[in-house]
Amino acid sequence: MDNLQRNLGARHIRFLAIGSAVGTGLFYGSASAIQLAGPAVILAYILGGAAVYMVMRALGEMAVRNPVSASFGRYAADYLGPLAGFLTGWTYILEMIIVGLADVTAFGIYMAFWFPGVPQWIWVLAIVILICGLNLCNVKFFGELEFWLALAKILAIGAMIVGGAAILVLGVSMNGEHAAGLTNLWSHGGFFPHGSAGLVASLAVVMFAYGGVEIIGITGGEAKNPEVVLPRAINAVPVRILLFYVLTMVVLMAVFPWSGIDGKGSPFVQIFSGLGIRSAATILNIIVISAAVSAINSDIFGACRMMYGMAKQGQAPRIFARTSRVGVPWVTVLVMAVALLGGVLLNYLDPDHIFLIIASLATFATVWVWLMILLSQLAMRRRLSADEVRALKFKVPMWPVGPGLAIAFMLFVIGILGYGEDTRMALYVGAGWIALVSAGWYVFGRRNSVKLLAEEARTQ
Repeated sequence: MDNLQRNLGARHIRFLAIGSAVGTGLFYGSASAIQLAGPAVILAYILGGAAVYMVMRALGEMAVRNPVSASFGRYAADYLGPLAGFLTGWTYILEMIIVGLADVTAFGIYMAFWFPGVPQWIWVLAIVILICGLNLCNVKFFGELEFWLALAKILAIGAMIVGGAAILVLGVSMNGEHAAGLTNLWSHGGFFPHGSAGLVASLAVVMFAYGGVEIIGITGGEAKNPEVVLPRAINAVPVRILLFYVLTMVVLMAVFPWSGIDGKGSPFVQIFSGLGIRSAATILNIIVISAAVSAINSDIFGACRMMYGMAKQGQAPRIFARTSRVGVPWVTVLVMAVALLGGVLLNYLDPDHIFLIIASLATFATVWVWLMILLSQLAMRRRLSADEVRALKFKVPMWPVGPGLAIAFMLFVIGILGYGEDTRMALYVGAGWIALVSAGWYVFGRRNSVKLLAEEARTQ
């Protein structure tokens, strides 16, 4: 048996995208972005969000036209060539593994809020075993689980925004030291406390936070009605960006001066602890833990479906295409379990610095995948006739200026990784990864793809 089942409904797909994109990057990684840029990080989230929306529209245009599993890996192979598809698919898998490592690491950090004496790696081991087990269940059960976990995040963010607004109106002080107010956005070193350089540097962390939204395209092979479901999910991205990131950052830094956010835990929890509301901080810690679990869930799903799709194309071991009786690619789930167990070792060796290292590597992989999506859509449009373009049901807006600006922005973010001392190693490792995977294509991938095409030709 090697077929997926179309059991994901509209609400499952919408909340799956939220689960992957609204998680560790916002609840924990936002502290690093705030430290780099101060209040100007709000602009970074707006710029990054606009570019990501263009990526999603490009992916949506291709996915609605041809909804398949391993979507953007397949599109890159079809429109840019087999090597590009091979690189895109495996780099996305790397992205999900690295983001998954970041998420399980954040889970361990959150648990330290209650159990400071327990080694971080123990929590990482426990969550990897639990989530990989859940991913072996029917995809409909997975979708339901992700729906409720994502809903908890949405309610938590909404409650935080409403509570923060109330604090601003009432003028509550943080530990009697800092008065809440919008003036906190410019009273502590200005809106650009670290200048434009701080804003630019924060983009690396901001783009990591958005990583995962492309999972909407992965669901094409299991969506019940992709022509209707995918456009709705993608068009909701701008609202999510404004609510979950931009408005949240405004409230966070208005309630609590940006300079007081220490990055040792979630800034959400820190704010309510600073207010002296211990029970609220505990509740929020439960929420950020559920957010991390939701993100890990989505990471594993995305990587497993990409490995499955690539196996069907002859670009991954054929055993990855094996599915269980409930339509789950169980071999790929086990592969992800082994990969994420590497997080146990990393958290044992260097629990204090592992998150920033992982986030930088994830940013490179994420932006590379987005760049390939944009280039694939560009190549597809050039192949289509005028009649075929008119027949597209979900076109990219602002064509061709919008996608062109998004491509330039992605190249700029990759350059940022090389500019910063803390992130430069990620660029080197990323370049090494591209070279290694390219070599793998010429040694294994090309031969397997040719063999698969030959088999398909004989069966037709």
